[in-house]
Amino acid sequence: MNHDTPAGDTPRKREVLSTSSVFGAPCWVSLTSRDLEATEEFYAAVLGWRWRGAELGEHFRIALANGVPVAGIAAVASMWQMAVAWTPYFAVRDADVAVARARERGGTAAVGPLSFPPGRAALLADRDGATFGIWQGELISNWETWRRASPTFIRLHTRNAFDSAIFYGEILDWASEIPGCCEVEYEGGEVVLRSRGDVVARIDSGAVEDAPDPEVRPHWQVHFAVADVAACARAAEKHGGSVLREADESEAILRDPDGAQFTVTSHRAR
Repeated sequence: MNHDTPAGDTPRKREVLSTSSVFGAPCWVSLTSRDLEATEEFYAAVLGWRWRGAELGEHFRIALANGVPVAGIAAVASMWQMAVAWTPYFAVRDADVAVARARERGGTAAVGPLSFPPGRAALLADRDGATFGIWQGELISNWETWRRASPTFIRLHTRNAFDSAIFYGEILDWASEIPGCCEVEYEGGEVVLRSRGDVVARIDSGAVEDAPDPEVRPHWQVHFAVADVAACARAAEKHGGSVLREADESEAILRDPDGAQFTVTSHRAR
């Protein structure tokens, strides 16, 4: 679930945007972990993040990239018996409606919707078991700023890209007649999601539902943009993580010490 509100960093005067402004698009990412201190040290070394506390308590932290809140971290995997994983959150105008739509279409609601002022959140799974979250409420002061400072994009690895695109589209109002909705296209064998002209998500087929390897089970993979992929990979190995796959200098799939997977992608490859 969301480990701090995707609202801003301080109460300073700012433009307030809500999920109705960017509905259907990814608006936050969060990580469940077991060891907060080790998680902070690892991601500080690999991605250069700094940290501040979160309103939800001592087990939670907010990651900052150049002062911009970019992700939530919660050391609750053992306490709440949750999987260690990165989870993307999508902006919705009404969390209750989104959860009801997901259930009607064969998805499941693991948590929520719950109130986390200034909004509401829920943790869901699609028909194939890929986990994602939804957020209704206030966003950070500028969605474009978060987009530039946070993931390059997120990618869903699933069994059937078209079937998944229909599932998410009906829940999140993709490619609808509502002004401002996300656009969906088919490019290079993938379903591509755009919001305000930016590519914000991709969906590709090929994952096997019951495969033991989490790389091929249906899941959302979070991609972070970095200046030096090779340096991130070496830092991950040095600080207790591992490199699962490294594709020249443009991309690498890494695993943190707790087992959560994420991808680092070169800024030049964006």
